[in-house]
Amino acid sequence: MIFVTLGTQDKEFIRLLKIIDNGIEKGIIKEEVLAQTGYTNYKSKNFKTISFVDMERFEKIMEKCDLLITHGGVGSIISGLHHQKKIIAMARLKRYKEHTNDHQKQIIKKFVKDGYITELKNEKGLEEAIKEAKKKIVKPYKSNTENMINLIENYIKTH
Repeated sequence: MIFVTLGTQDKEFIRLLKIIDNGIEKGIIKEEVLAQTGYTNYKSKNFKTISFVDMERFEKIMEKCDLLITHGGVGSIISGLHHQKKIIAMARLKRYKEHTNDHQKQIIKKFVKDGYITELKNEKGLEEAIKEAKKKIVKPYKSNTENMINLIENYIKTH
């Protein structure tokens, strides 16, 4: 099962859902797809959509899915990594009014560089992104939180 999550961002991200729909129609995606759409008002005849789910249901869906396709939100990506999922991420872009800026491009770039996720830039790249993500060996996520806490503590002690 493929789980598509758009997080809780208050702007629509129809572009990604259309890519998923087209991928199903073209036979690129053959698996069952469930999409958590948040504030994106989108109806698909090819996959099931739900607006919001509580954390308990979100966790169950995340555990069940084989592939996570998500926006470039840190929370969604980290959640997928904690569940050791193969992840494809696509940035919400300012020019499409999907976000206030393009910071998700930088987030995705960093996770791709570190070998955690696969990036989806546009519809033309869907088939290749799926192939790449499915071949990828999921590596354990190493958080930088402890290092950041130490940096802050050292700064506080010295100032």
